[in-house]
Amino acid sequence: MDFSFTDEQKHLRKSVREFAEGEIAPHVMEWDESSHFPTELLPKLGEMGFMGVIFPEQYGGAGLGYIEYATVIEELARVDGSVGLFVAAHNSLCSNHIYKFGTEEQKKKYLVPLAQGKKLGAWSLTEPEAGSDAGGTRTTATRQGNDWVLNGAKTFTTNGSYADICVAMAVTDKSKESHGISAFLLEKGTPGFRPGKKENKLGMRASDTSEVIFTDCRIPNCQLLGPEGEGFIGSLKILDGGRISIAALGLGMAQGALEAATNYAKQRKQFGTAIAEFQAIQFKLADMATQVEAARLLVYQAAWLADQKDVRFTRESSMAKLFASEVAVRVANECVQVHGGYGFTKDYPAEKFYRDVKLCTIGEGTSEIQRLVIARQLLAKSV
Repeated sequence: MDFSFTDEQKHLRKSVREFAEGEIAPHVMEWDESSHFPTELLPKLGEMGFMGVIFPEQYGGAGLGYIEYATVIEELARVDGSVGLFVAAHNSLCSNHIYKFGTEEQKKKYLVPLAQGKKLGAWSLTEPEAGSDAGGTRTTATRQGNDWVLNGAKTFTTNGSYADICVAMAVTDKSKESHGISAFLLEKGTPGFRPGKKENKLGMRASDTSEVIFTDCRIPNCQLLGPEGEGFIGSLKILDGGRISIAALGLGMAQGALEAATNYAKQRKQFGTAIAEFQAIQFKLADMATQVEAARLLVYQAAWLADQKDVRFTRESSMAKLFASEVAVRVANECVQVHGGYGFTKDYPAEKFYRDVKLCTIGEGTSEIQRLVIARQLLAKSV
């Protein structure tokens, strides 16, 4: 068993860290306070290859794997979870759905500019009445000649207000339940397709989250993505990879919180000595570091499996997402505690990590859903 990273992977981590600390870190609090979505970063992220990490070069991507992808998301999130989040949604949800299920023509038209970072992607599955029960989708797509007409609304769509291309699920045959939901490609500016309410969030405030609305939105049949009626089934496969990215997102923020707590403990003095000398603080840091490292092993195991051909990794991606997201919450909580009263102020990064990490236990399947997925995998294999 080899747990080491290659020289190329180490170089990638160094490059992403330098980029995040140079281009993102100086603006983190400003963007958070104003809920500013940093569109100015998109060309730079594209140039670095971060907007198409897992796609072949022939489609404009960097031609790397999930190990490298997890590294990119982890290092971005270590500095700002919001940036890690919108890069993750762009890569593993919208773009990956096109890569996995699109025709060659669709890949050339949509995936190439997405992977190059010239266009931004969104992926819409969740609805006000269809969250964890995504099979309860109510948005409809009705066939009219060679076109489809979409009506309905989606909520909690990452990048929804700014996306140039959106992959959305809609019911095409209600009688077939989950096999009656199809995926569609929507382009910004299409009549009847528009962003709705932008959410005012607790955390991840520099990442855009909004509704997307379809009102008699007419699109040609060539914008059906994948086989008719198989959009929801395809979405479940896309979520396997997406959960690795959310696991990496949680891991990155947990690492950032651990480093913030460690640095503060070395600097903060009480009773004439740095609080890092107190055993109570040392034990906290030791527990935090151990949990972060355990999460890292799960995340990169899932990423490694995702890079293997014809290997199912549903259970491992759910385990990584469940554990890393809940570790992130615990570590961010302890980071605030180590900071004491200052952890409750915006003068230090502790409070932002504390607000941001909670999303990881909710997005792309709640912790409760992850436990359900893991249990089903275990029980299915034991029968």
